[in-house]
Amino acid sequence: MELEVTKALISIVDDDECIRRTTTFLIESFGFRAAAFESAEEFLKSVRLHDTSCLIVDVQMPGMSGLQLQSELAAEGFGIPIIFVTAYDNKTLRHQAKQAGAVAFLGKPFNDGELLDSIRLALRGTLKATTDLIAVVDDDESIRRTTTLLIASFGFRATAFESAESFLQSGQQHNTSCLILDVRMPRMNGLQFQKELAAAGCSIPIVFITAYDDKESRGRAMQAGAVAFLGKPFSDEQLLQTLRSALGHDKGGTTSSESTKASSG
Repeated sequence: MELEVTKALISIVDDDECIRRTTTFLIESFGFRAAAFESAEEFLKSVRLHDTSCLIVDVQMPGMSGLQLQSELAAEGFGIPIIFVTAYDNKTLRHQAKQAGAVAFLGKPFNDGELLDSIRLALRGTLKATTDLIAVVDDDESIRRTTTLLIASFGFRATAFESAESFLQSGQQHNTSCLILDVRMPRMNGLQFQKELAAAGCSIPIVFITAYDDKESRGRAMQAGAVAFLGKPFSDEQLLQTLRSALGHDKGGTTSSESTKASSG
């Protein structure tokens, strides 16, 4: 199955060529498809209108404005989630846009995280649920909670366990598509758990995460077939790309150096 998030087409409508170009590159770096248009009129005439999952629209443009485009789409029966962007923010326009159903109203310049969060919110109700189950095994409750929420925001199902033993007792190894596993844990550590699963003939793709990265552990994990070895904290995009690779959704694959790029800590 292809990762649902990669099917989403994000369309950008902005009369500023520089904004169109940089926003397109940014959206593609998140793993989405992107299309850009210099006017509302051009977008409405495009075949992309019918398969756009989310629309990023400038408020003030020559010809039809962003708010007029929002009204036009609503009148035509298109329920495309809209994220407005503007260099001229004001409360009246913001209120008008939000009242008409806009997902977000971002001021230029916006940061990467703001845009990604807004797109995730916009797509939350439009993406189909994936059957892939990602299991997180980590003795740190905070890591379990935040990583599970992050995985769910990507469109996967997620479940978490505080130890290798609790995962094995759950029986979830039979329907887990990918395992995110802490290296250092009380009792059975991550490397021992990897060995245990291999001995039992369970070939779940494993992504190791650790705050104590060392070459010996990394080498042992990768030699035993781990997909990646990520240092805590890892970025949202880093985890998403690693999961895509682990699940076979990344057609181009990911090199070892890219997969294992991590922050020390």
